[in-house]
Amino acid sequence: MLALSTLHPQPRHRRHHQSDLNALFLCVSLFRLKDLEVPKLGDSDVHVKMLAAPINPADINMIQGTYPILSPLPAVGGNEGVGEVLEVGPRVMALKPGDWVIPADAGLGTWRTHGVFPEEMLLKVPSDIPVLCAATLSVNPCTAFRVLADFESLAPGDSVIQNAANSGVGQAVIQIARASGIKTINVVRDRPDLPKLVERLMALGADYIVTEEMLRKPEMKDIFKSIPRPRLALNCVGGKSTTDMLRHLQPKGTMVTYGGMAKQPVTVPVSAFIFRDVRLRGFWMTQWRKQHAQGEPELGHITPGDPLIRRGQLTAPACTQVHLQEYRAALDASMKPFISSKQILVL
Repeated sequence: MLALSTLHPQPRHRRHHQSDLNALFLCVSLFRLKDLEVPKLGDSDVHVKMLAAPINPADINMIQGTYPILSPLPAVGGNEGVGEVLEVGPRVMALKPGDWVIPADAGLGTWRTHGVFPEEMLLKVPSDIPVLCAATLSVNPCTAFRVLADFESLAPGDSVIQNAANSGVGQAVIQIARASGIKTINVVRDRPDLPKLVERLMALGADYIVTEEMLRKPEMKDIFKSIPRPRLALNCVGGKSTTDMLRHLQPKGTMVTYGGMAKQPVTVPVSAFIFRDVRLRGFWMTQWRKQHAQGEPELGHITPGDPLIRRGQLTAPACTQVHLQEYRAALDASMKPFISSKQILVL
């Protein structure tokens, strides 16, 4: 099998003075495409032919050694993807050849053409949903569902504000909120192709799209003539974007941080705590699954057969398919600014 594998240990923390360009070079240089022997199939194992696997920010963080989960080295990269079952061991009960499967949890190593995994590390998904939807199902849509459901009791007509609205989670938030009658205020960075991005997010169901600069302008008040101020803010960026977004929350509202793309701390004015009693929370999908690991593995209540997926109300994020042999270009693109398309390794 071909696998995208680390050949030597990555640093366990990123130096603060290291440039993003150096970080990109380090990220790409740590990986090699290797021809590895497929392990022998055990009694409870499943031989899987991988079909597609995305490159997510968490994958990059693991390569750089800055993520809480660090696989023993050498390791195959990738935490998410979909594959087809080729063969099963005699004790495997829930899966059969031809089934599609996705990882039950992080750390599986999906950037490979084939793999042999214990049955409990896999979840069956329908083979009649789009392959890109299946490949991107277990991280972004589940995160979007949980942050919308777990922190505030939202009802139709309520509103949510989020930054990084063009991210995989952001696109899923727009679609899930739209299906629930919840209005979304979506913050993106200004960019040369902003009109094209706005058009795409509006097509997904976004109600309002503003740039980070617009967050600080008086015109923001016009939005709240039509909809209530949000009780929930979703933060994937950090830094000034977070501070500016927080100013538009209702008193006693909640901001949930699930990412830190700007690599800057969350800064909150003291007045927001004292006079408006805002609440700051954090969310990590991997931790949620550990806390809810009872009986059958859970995706996070976005199931492969979810009616939203069946009705086309929850689709895969904008994707660029890249063959495994072109992994360097895919890793490069995944770390560049203003890239709104998720890189998908075709295996």
